Amino acid sequence: MSASTLDPVLLIGGAGRVGSRAARSLRSMHPELPVAIAGRDLGKVRQLASEIGHASAVAVDLERADLGLDGSAAFSAVVVLLKDDSLNALQFAQAHGVPYVAIADYAFDIGPEVAMAIARPTASPVLLLGHFLGGIAVLATLHAVRDLQRVDNIEMAAIFSPADIGGPTAQADMARVAGIAPHPLMLVDGHWVWAAGAEAQRTFTDIDGMTLQGQAYPLLDVVSLAAVTDAMSVRIDAAMREDEEASLGHRLIIDVAGVGRCGESQRTRWVIEDSDFHQGMSGMGLALAIERLLGLDGGKPVAPGLHHPETILDPESVMNRLKEWGVRFHSY
Repeated sequence: MSASTLDPVLLIGGAGRVGSRAARSLRSMHPELPVAIAGRDLGKVRQLASEIGHASAVAVDLERADLGLDGSAAFSAVVVLLKDDSLNALQFAQAHGVPYVAIADYAFDIGPEVAMAIARPTASPVLLLGHFLGGIAVLATLHAVRDLQRVDNIEMAAIFSPADIGGPTAQADMARVAGIAPHPLMLVDGHWVWAAGAEAQRTFTDIDGMTLQGQAYPLLDVVSLAAVTDAMSVRIDAAMREDEEASLGHRLIIDVAGVGRCGESQRTRWVIEDSDFHQGMSGMGLALAIERLLGLDGGKPVAPGLHHPETILDPESVMNRLKEWGVRFHSY
């Protein structure tokens, strides 16, 4: 499919730190793909649209079923980078039969979206992308376990520095989660638990030897990896580094235990790093997902249904693309 023949991809919240990186990644990947950007600050939206080119600024009202758009407005995909409590954007995408992507939903958020996707299974592809790094963490982990015949345990640690916690939208969402979230969901010895207290915390060692205290987070990576790998235990934790080496703290550590091809016990550590880690890689992951949904990678567009990143993207292909973009992924 040719990008130039498509209607614009609508990025709601697209002028934020992750959205702007996704827009730039899309532009780099597909120069002819039209993009429509919506955001609270129209001045900022117009500036981004001018910078990337072949893009327009639009005003969207999430309180309206038609999103406040002209009846003739047409898009090839609807991408939401903020929490849409109304789900009007999802209903708009389903009504127009185009892919929908939600990147701001946690494990406890997705019930209404799942129900709407089940109720209208042939309306449009619905991609739940409330995964760390826009799905890249899941795909990197699947790459890491590809040579194991059995996966027993997956522990992911997302390490931040204060400079990488996101813009106003991301910080507002973190405050929302802190105020309403239940205990984080994790898989422990084959049982799903909403962890509390000490069980929700984990001490681990960073790659430079520093001991960090992590806190479990309710991301969709846990359910995705549990379903695909059949692991008995899966969790993802977040930790902050504020020491003088905090610039080294932008990374994801993936510790995996299982059984190798010859029946031997294996325990490996993989690390994924980039100079623009959380926001930049989230933008990359979202751009790759949009490309795949629309069939711009040479394959067919994704069929209607309910999807996670690992159901539409190939881990090896994604890791190869990331390496081409300078992302570092290596084992210890």
